[in-house]
Amino acid sequence: MKFIHTADIHLDSPLTGLSAYADAPVEMLRTATRDAFTNLITEAIEQQVDFMVIAGDLYDGTWKDHNTGIYFCKEMGRLKKAGIPVFVLFGNHDAESEMTKKLQLPDNVFTFDTRKPSTFRLEQLKVALHGRSFKEKETLENLVTGYPAPVPGMFNIGVLHTALEGNSAHATYAPCSLDELHAKGYHYWALGHVHEHQIWEGASTVVFPGNLQGRHIRETGPRGAIIVTADEHGIQDIERLFVDVLRWTSLEVNVTGCNSLSDVVGAIGKELEGIVENSPSTIPTAVRVTVTGKTPAHGDLFGLESQLRAEVLALAVAIGAERLWIEKVKVSTSAADDGEAVRARADALSDLQDLLEAAETDQGFLKSLQEDLLGLINKAPLELQTTVPYFKAIRSGDLVDLVREVRPGLVSHLAKVE
Repeated sequence: MKFIHTADIHLDSPLTGLSAYADAPVEMLRTATRDAFTNLITEAIEQQVDFMVIAGDLYDGTWKDHNTGIYFCKEMGRLKKAGIPVFVLFGNHDAESEMTKKLQLPDNVFTFDTRKPSTFRLEQLKVALHGRSFKEKETLENLVTGYPAPVPGMFNIGVLHTALEGNSAHATYAPCSLDELHAKGYHYWALGHVHEHQIWEGASTVVFPGNLQGRHIRETGPRGAIIVTADEHGIQDIERLFVDVLRWTSLEVNVTGCNSLSDVVGAIGKELEGIVENSPSTIPTAVRVTVTGKTPAHGDLFGLESQLRAEVLALAVAIGAERLWIEKVKVSTSAADDGEAVRARADALSDLQDLLEAAETDQGFLKSLQEDLLGLINKAPLELQTTVPYFKAIRSGDLVDLVREVRPGLVSHLAKVE
């Protein structure tokens, strides 16, 4: 028999921060979670799987648009026609959803109870699925302890939405340990909640499929589900099934050898060409570029993230047309000169460097600078309020790091201009 294990679909997950980018492929990003799910359903039908397991976070929190639920029912209808049942466990996001509580699902969709663990038996396949849905988002108890013993003579699957041990990046809902999962005696644990693919072998095979579609730059690389093949002897094959329609990539470009802005743009261009050459031609890539290195070009780059991004966008269009979108360009370079060469000049520029160094400990200057900057940041758009890291420091009056970071860039930039 063969089944698909998926989780963390977050259908129609609302987008955040994209209004800051006039060139963002908003429509593609808006429909990406649906398109990936449609791809998954198509794969399930074409590969003639026996059933599908959804291990939580089908929906996305308090999202109340019932068109999302109607779309899900339509896709379940496709599986019904193919004779494929679906077993859904509700996770923390589903517990918040209006659709979870109200929407009537097709009769090939079975949901795990929220009050206690429940078991579904597929007698013909000799499969037993055990699981318990979240009733409340803040489910902090260890649910595994209440799961039933494995059914003798059957292939036992535990379905669970959990942070598991060691996943500090995710809220610690339904915490448990790997040892507890192995000790339960099930053949396979279909987990959800953690968005990165992970697998552990042992007494049981324990799997996070990762989320179905990357939604932002913290979810890089290919995304999808798991397809499991098993027989009377146990699991025979576990394969990742990639169904995503847009991939996020974090690209670091070291520009130590670059002497100018144009050199930096050229170096980024070569890396972008490599991404296009090594990516599937049918899947667009959203890229965050981080420019690093101790470089003579540091002065040229000072304060020019927007211009650099525009240059890189033009490159991306020329290289990949519809295949590349530049989400952001971050400049994290440092000056090639440690300040000694400027200090040796003994001119106005070296005096400015000395003044900026002294400013780091001048409380009167720092207070005045804070007052000037507060007038600017209080008028900044909402998107900038949450994305510019120094806004919080400016409000608190902790400006030493800001002045220290600005000094070499400003001095390098002025030296270049001169």
